[in-house]
Amino acid sequence: MPLEIVRNDITKVKADAIVNSANRQPVCGGGTEYQIYEAAGHEDLLKAREQVGPLDVAEVAVTPAFALDAKYIIHTVGPKWMGGKSGEMLALAGCYRNALEMAKELGCESIAFPLISSGVFRFPKDYAVRIATQAIGEFLQTNEMLVTLVVFDRKAFEVSEDLYSDIQAFIDDNYVQDKYGDVRRYARRRWQGRNTPDYEEWPAEECDKLVLQSPRNLECVENLAEKCSISLDDILAKPGETFCDKLFNLIHEKNLDDVDVYKKANLDRKHFSKIRSNVKYKPTKKTALALAIALHLNMDETKDLLARAELALSPSNRGDLVVSYFIERGMYDIWEINNMLFKFGLPTLGV
Repeated sequence: MPLEIVRNDITKVKADAIVNSANRQPVCGGGTEYQIYEAAGHEDLLKAREQVGPLDVAEVAVTPAFALDAKYIIHTVGPKWMGGKSGEMLALAGCYRNALEMAKELGCESIAFPLISSGVFRFPKDYAVRIATQAIGEFLQTNEMLVTLVVFDRKAFEVSEDLYSDIQAFIDDNYVQDKYGDVRRYARRRWQGRNTPDYEEWPAEECDKLVLQSPRNLECVENLAEKCSISLDDILAKPGETFCDKLFNLIHEKNLDDVDVYKKANLDRKHFSKIRSNVKYKPTKKTALALAIALHLNMDETKDLLARAELALSPSNRGDLVVSYFIERGMYDIWEINNMLFKFGLPTLGV
């Protein structure tokens, strides 16, 4: 199952296990730990934690979740930042690995983490994010579990400043304003029959029909048809590979197996089984792009795979540009890509 990054209060997340970034001693601290104690029931949780006793850094212990919408609270002590030369990074990765292994032993199917050590322990947030996603990603390569990384707001979620700035420059250089945006907005209002700011929720396919029906656009389509050396009937009589055909041919050509692909695409097994069993499956763009990343496709190959699902990369879509940045540079770490998408406030891939 995949890793999902969400902006939320961890006490509001439903999961089999909630991870508490705990103090060494059985006392309630501040920040996220205080919120967990208050939501679970302060007195009950404190008594259970006292029975556990002191914990070392990266050690884990389990208590009931009490009033939380979970079965267990897994407590782990994160390391304090000491400049990066005292084993803090290995210790922080150990917090995630040990909590995940404990959740596995408990039979959990889902677990939610805060960004451990990124608060009062002053761990640099970009390091904390990278270590968290790498440790979780490594676990998910050989295990099935839905993992949620919960951050209170995007300001608390930091990434490499150099990489962020480079991607921002790439977006600025390549972003093209959607010149049909105003037409589509007008079409959506026509579809609904009234002028309202909620037009974005209306059926895009119907709105695009109205856009296409404008005299100017019909003329463009007719001119394009005249330039084609093959008729539409001929094209329809010899359709190419479907999305699923192309996907599974690529998997075979690259000597990969389904498990490798869906895990590297941040998809769960059920979702991929649906793709495998339905030859007419049509993916969302974020699913198709996740699979392109998992297969390490170059830009032309990615565009071809998307086209077989009637999808395309758009220079007026910031999410497409972020993903394009990584593909053009041969960078296929989906956790790093999703970290950056989340930082930009954009939908992540897979899930």
